[in-house]
Amino acid sequence: MSTSSPEAVKKLLENMQTDLRSLSMECKKKFPPVKEAAESGIVKIKTIAARNTDILAALKENSSEVVQPFLMGCGTKEPKITQLCLAAIQRLMSHEVVSEAAAGNIINMLWQLMENGLEELKLLQTVLVLLTTNTVVHDEVLSKAIVLCFRLHFTKDNITNNTAAATVRQVVTVVFERMVAEDERFKGIVEQQPPVQGNTNRRSVSTLRPSAKDAYMLFQDLCQLVNADAPYWLVGMTEMTRTFGLELLESVLNDFPGVFLQHQEFSFLLKERVCPLVIKLFSPNIKFRQGSSSAASPAPVEKPYFPICMRLLRVVSVLIKHFYSLLVTECEIFLSLLVKFLDGEKPQWLRAVAVESVHRLCVQPHLLRSFCQSYDMKQHSTKVFRDIVNALGSFIQSLFIVPNAGNTAAVSAPAAGSASGAQGTAQGGQGTGGSSGVLTTQAAFEYRGTWIPLMTVSVQGSAKATYLEMLDKVEPPSIPEGYAMSVAFSALLDLVRGITSMIERELAVEEKAAAEFRENHPDQEWEPQPAHLVWEEMVNACWCGLLAALSLLLDASTDETATENILKAELTMASLCGRLGLVTPRDAFITAICKASLPPHYALTVLSSNAANLSSKAYSIQGHSVQIISPSSESHQQVVAVGQPLTAQPQGTVVLTAKNIQCMRTLLNLAHCHGAVLGTSWQLVLATLQHLVWILGLKPGVGGALKPGRAVEGPSTVLTTAVMTDLPVISNILSRLFESSQYLDDVSLHHLINALCSLSLEAMEMAYGNNKEPSLFAVAKLLETGLVNMDRIEILWRPLTGHLLEVCQHPNSRMREWGAEALTALIKAGLAYKHDPPLAQNQRLQLLLLNPLKELSNVLHADIRQKQLECVLQILQSHGDSLGPGWPLVLGVIGAIRNDQGESLIRTAFQCLQLVVTDFLPTMPCTCLQIVVDVAGSFGLQNQELNISLTSIGLLWNISDYFFQRGEAIIQELETEEEALQKQAQEKGETLNRPFHPAPPFDCLWLCLYAKLGELCVDPRPAVRKSAGQTLFSTIAAHGTLLQQPTWHIVVWKVLFQLLDCVRTSSTTADKEKIESGGGNILIHHSRDTAEKQWAETWVLTLAGVARIFNTRRYLLQQLGDFFEAWEVLLNHIQSAALSKNNEVSLAALKSFQEILQIVTPVKDSDRAGDALAAMGVPPVLIDPLSASGPGRPLLRSDSLVERLTRYNGAELQAPPPGEESALEDSALWWSAWNTWYRTGTDSTRPPSGPTEKLSFIPSQPFLTALIQIFPALYQHIKANFSMEDLKKLGVILHGAVSVPISSDASPFILPSYTEAVLTSLQEAVLTALDVLQKAICVGPENLQVMYPAIFEQLLLFVEFSCKPPQYGRMETKHVANAKYNQAEWVALNYVPFAERSLEVVVDLYHKTACHKAVIGEKVLQNIIKALRMPLGLKYACPSESTWKLAVSSLLKVLSIGLPVARQHASSGKFDTMWPELANAFEDFLFTKSTPPDNLSIQEFQKNEAVDVEVVQLISTEILPFANFIPKDFVGQIMAMLNKGSIHSQSPSFTEAEIDVRMREEFSKVCFETLLQFSFSNKVSTPQEGYISRMALSVLLKRSQDVLRRYVEDERLSGRCPLPRQQVTEIIFVLKAISTLMDSLKKTHPENVDGNTWAQVIALYPTLVECITCSSSEVSSALKEALGPFKDFMQPPVSKVQNGES
Repeated sequence: MSTSSPEAVKKLLENMQTDLRSLSMECKKKFPPVKEAAESGIVKIKTIAARNTDILAALKENSSEVVQPFLMGCGTKEPKITQLCLAAIQRLMSHEVVSEAAAGNIINMLWQLMENGLEELKLLQTVLVLLTTNTVVHDEVLSKAIVLCFRLHFTKDNITNNTAAATVRQVVTVVFERMVAEDERFKGIVEQQPPVQGNTNRRSVSTLRPSAKDAYMLFQDLCQLVNADAPYWLVGMTEMTRTFGLELLESVLNDFPGVFLQHQEFSFLLKERVCPLVIKLFSPNIKFRQGSSSAASPAPVEKPYFPICMRLLRVVSVLIKHFYSLLVTECEIFLSLLVKFLDGEKPQWLRAVAVESVHRLCVQPHLLRSFCQSYDMKQHSTKVFRDIVNALGSFIQSLFIVPNAGNTAAVSAPAAGSASGAQGTAQGGQGTGGSSGVLTTQAAFEYRGTWIPLMTVSVQGSAKATYLEMLDKVEPPSIPEGYAMSVAFSALLDLVRGITSMIERELAVEEKAAAEFRENHPDQEWEPQPAHLVWEEMVNACWCGLLAALSLLLDASTDETATENILKAELTMASLCGRLGLVTPRDAFITAICKASLPPHYALTVLSSNAANLSSKAYSIQGHSVQIISPSSESHQQVVAVGQPLTAQPQGTVVLTAKNIQCMRTLLNLAHCHGAVLGTSWQLVLATLQHLVWILGLKPGVGGALKPGRAVEGPSTVLTTAVMTDLPVISNILSRLFESSQYLDDVSLHHLINALCSLSLEAMEMAYGNNKEPSLFAVAKLLETGLVNMDRIEILWRPLTGHLLEVCQHPNSRMREWGAEALTALIKAGLAYKHDPPLAQNQRLQLLLLNPLKELSNVLHADIRQKQLECVLQILQSHGDSLGPGWPLVLGVIGAIRNDQGESLIRTAFQCLQLVVTDFLPTMPCTCLQIVVDVAGSFGLQNQELNISLTSIGLLWNISDYFFQRGEAIIQELETEEEALQKQAQEKGETLNRPFHPAPPFDCLWLCLYAKLGELCVDPRPAVRKSAGQTLFSTIAAHGTLLQQPTWHIVVWKVLFQLLDCVRTSSTTADKEKIESGGGNILIHHSRDTAEKQWAETWVLTLAGVARIFNTRRYLLQQLGDFFEAWEVLLNHIQSAALSKNNEVSLAALKSFQEILQIVTPVKDSDRAGDALAAMGVPPVLIDPLSASGPGRPLLRSDSLVERLTRYNGAELQAPPPGEESALEDSALWWSAWNTWYRTGTDSTRPPSGPTEKLSFIPSQPFLTALIQIFPALYQHIKANFSMEDLKKLGVILHGAVSVPISSDASPFILPSYTEAVLTSLQEAVLTALDVLQKAICVGPENLQVMYPAIFEQLLLFVEFSCKPPQYGRMETKHVANAKYNQAEWVALNYVPFAERSLEVVVDLYHKTACHKAVIGEKVLQNIIKALRMPLGLKYACPSESTWKLAVSSLLKVLSIGLPVARQHASSGKFDTMWPELANAFEDFLFTKSTPPDNLSIQEFQKNEAVDVEVVQLISTEILPFANFIPKDFVGQIMAMLNKGSIHSQSPSFTEAEIDVRMREEFSKVCFETLLQFSFSNKVSTPQEGYISRMALSVLLKRSQDVLRRYVEDERLSGRCPLPRQQVTEIIFVLKAISTLMDSLKKTHPENVDGNTWAQVIALYPTLVECITCSSSEVSSALKEALGPFKDFMQPPVSKVQNGES
């Protein structure tokens, strides 16, 4: 409850009354005056209480009176009374009811008590209450109160002393607090201050307000007292200590800095009094050198006194802290002194307190900054800040180096007991537990045998001093070992922490401001703040010292926490330097961390060069040289890993300690958190990490993250379990480090990439030439960095991929494999990343991403190409539909295959291509389609993998299908593209340059496809050629309609003919060596076992394909201007193929010839076996390439050809559009074809000239057949102008063709068995050709009919073959029956059936044409007879029996037609020469020189005789009756013949049994009868005829006479022996003839018989009678018949006259 509340007041009144009553009670006996005063006091109080409302105010007014009794009570000096009074006074004071006057009285009374030494503690308490509760005490009263306290401080009683000291302190504080309060009250009021008078010692204080004045006087006197001068104000002081004075000064300065800063008077005191005082007091410390003997110096040097010195330092700390701005120069002196106190020569305690003071400065970064600004940055000033830092540094170094600084017994660490800090070891120095055996690990530093323990000296960031606080110590304390080091260490850390956090805070503010400025004024440059310079100066000033100290401590540290702190300090410094752009210090700190991470003395060039740079500078600090100490290797550290060094020269193994790992983590931390400021020092960081990673055996895994390698990989890598658990963490941090690169700005990122690249270059250098596992750190990390920076990949893509491409070419396979892995992973990630804008709209970026993929194609290593292609495959699978403008690149990669690359690569590439063709054609720009075609083509042409070549041809077919289906869309897209290109070209003034240019773009696409297929058609491998050929022609057939007409021109000339030329060249030069079916290869059929034969197949296919196109696209092609030239070229190709020395090719050529002449009608699908195949677009040629008879095929009958021709005439072929018949029938084309046919025929049927030992080429039968089969069709088109000349040419060819022999191994297929009379298809064709001709002549105009004789002539030539096969050059042919099939011999055909068929044709034709002028005029009949003479004459000697029989029957038919014509034209003489021919023919036939074969049966013989009889009958019906039209000689010849026939003597070879038959009796009889008939015919129209008859008879009779006579003679001579059979036969025949003659004579009119004849007949009689004696019964019976008729002559003789007349 407050002191002014009514209750409090009431209580106060009560208490006072009680106090007064007590007082009066106590003083009743001894001190009556007091008692009375007390009682009147009671009355007074009551009165005041009764009269006044404000009781307190009234009390205060009357306080002198109220207090009086109590003062009197104190005056009694009676302890009990005094205590009571003091208590009462205190109560009044606490209620603030004491006036100034009263207060003065009270103080005087207290002074008296003090002088009497009474109630000292109570006095102090009372003074304190008086001064603290109110402000009524001032000036002298106040000073008296203060002096009173001081006096009490110096009593004999310790308690009083201490209490007094405390009271003094409090009183001093109160004085200043009052002043502060007063200032507060007068805050708003501005006063006019009088000018300051001269600078006197005692400044005029008149300007100050009361409280201020008190404070001023007090402070001034304190200074006086410390300086051992008399005080001005504190009158009555008896004694004073300097230490207490200094403490008071310090507390005032520390607690009320505002007073000094705000009031000039006080500032003046500071400058003029305090500072000189301090400097003066410092002097003994400055001059003192430890260990210098005082005797040597003339004046004894005052020894430094610990209490003063320590308090001075405290004052200095305060001065510097609060009044630095006022006392710049003074502070410079103080600070320099402080630095000096750290010297090694100063006493230990001094150094300790100095270090503590420095520590106090170090925790005030703003102060440090001020130092830097005020001193270091001024020109001629001491570099105070730098000196402080360096002094700390050299202080730490000195502790390690100066022998008596630390514990030189490096062996035993102090026991645990000594570690508890200053208290435990203050007296004991080394502590008590030195001998105890229990060792605990203690935080300590150890360096080159010096071991210094580390203590906990203060909480981070606050300088809690130990020795600066020892105000009670008089003697310098003993400093425990390691204390100074610990403080210095803390100071260093706090210094770093303070500076860095301060600068970083300010930097952040500045950066924010800069950002705002740039936003608002984008056009202006941001001017950096002047603060920047200060920061830079601070860092520049301190970094050397810091680095030297920290490096040493880091090396010496044995405690993880200490190490951590040091590393943290180095890290923050490095980061700060980086942020400020101070490269050298930044690199120096980083190098320090790097070195600490690696094993000692590890050879790493990047670091050593950097360290050399630094250590060459020794920083001199006012006489101390701070050397940057290089790490010592013998620090006792726990080894956690042993591994291989990653350096070129093998160094055995290296050791990593736990500290190395700790440093490594710091390094990771640095890179992770401060990557943005590392700049060029990324190089250091990454190089170090790379080596550590290597030593720890981490290997890159997927995505570039490093995983602990398997133990197998580095046999010499040994890891402890401690580090094993760390490894995943480390590898994780490593990954995160590169992940965090996404937060770096572009420049920093570039630094990182450059550093990684140069690291990687080093690794590459190292991996050259030795097969050591390469370090993949850099590559793996490049990959990781790329992956996390996808959003801005453009800026780092080129350096990144450029480097990886170099890695891909490295000879070390592991290295390049990773290069490729990284590159492909980046490309895939780049394409998969959701860029903004998306890739589809950012073509440049997409091309940029894909470009390295293309570059990989230049790498020769197969493993890289494999990776590249696998990547392409994956890209296609994942992004194929969005590649857009990237397609050319991707296709380029797929197509960059070479034959030297091996199958697996080509296979992978091909998989990609297949994927493209099957899935992605629609998604790619149409301009890329041409590339697809090229690529597919290049796969066709590669020679590593046949199946791929074949499949790629299939792909080309699929591509063509795609073109076909998507034609319109493609055309549109290509045309818009084309327009754009044209525009560009025009702008540049160039012509548009693309293949097949004038053609429209879509057609060009097709042409490229055709050209590619064309290239494949001449591939060295037959299977590829075949497949490509089929595909080429199928595509042209299937999709050719899409092409525009002018484009066809290119197709024909540039694609088709060019292809034909190549194929022809290759075929004619192909190797004839047999291709061995090598082991494991497929067996090769004998028809394909030489390159030549394989090329032949290609030639066949190609020619057929081109011909088919000419056939099916005839109307289209004819509209091109140069169809005729093309036609000629094509015919030329057909001709050269037909004349090639290869049966397959030549035959196929003719097929093509037939096709382009449209002889072979395109078969309708319904009757095609392979309609399924056709539907698939396989050209019909492939279904049955040669329909002609080849080995094993049935022969075609020629009638089918004839039917086809009639159909042809019926124009069943595709009817041409109206008005174009003329074009189809264009005679020039047909004549051109005829010439080709003629040349082909001539060349192929011309027999070889010269001896034929070496086997010359002989055309095959199917070829010749096909050749001849072409003629009829061709003829249909040229018949209008077909001349005799042409017919002769034809004849030559037909004859030649028929004459060609067959090779013996083909004959079984072509020849019928010899006995069958069948024609070969060739012969049929020849006859058909002639048939077509004669039919044409038949219906043709008159002028054609002159050709008949020529046809006859041709046919008759063939007829002769029956007896005389044609010769083919000088070639020896064997008769077919004797040929051995397995030998390569040539066999003459059996020409008999052919000749016979020809003969039948002749007869037929003659039948039709006998009366034609030409036929008559050209003596056709005579020629026919002449031709028949041979078979007729040979008769039994003919090769085939049928021949002469047919010859006879033909002769009979021909004569039956021809003789009437001959008779009709007898007068013209045109037939004169025929008759002798005919006579000879009869003669040769009827009286042949050949004998019938022995095995001829009787029936056969009789048949043959019947034929002879027929001939004689013809003579008797057709010739002899018209003898008058017939030349006489001829008739004579006939007669002679009949005569001869009538008594024909048989050959003697018959057996008895056959005799009757063999004698041709029937024939003789007919002859005889004919002879007789014509002899005695009534119609003897001419004497000539009769003459013939008579002559014939006389010949006959005379002959009979001779035979008989001879017989009689022989019979007589032979005696008993029988005559030869032959003679007997003859005689029998003669006898029979005689009887016949007798019969004839009887039947004839007597007048027709010449008398001479009769005479001759009768003359026979005696001879007959002579024969009666013969022994042969046969003869006898014949004789009997012959003699019988003579009875008619038995009549009486008539007169001579009559006889003579008759």
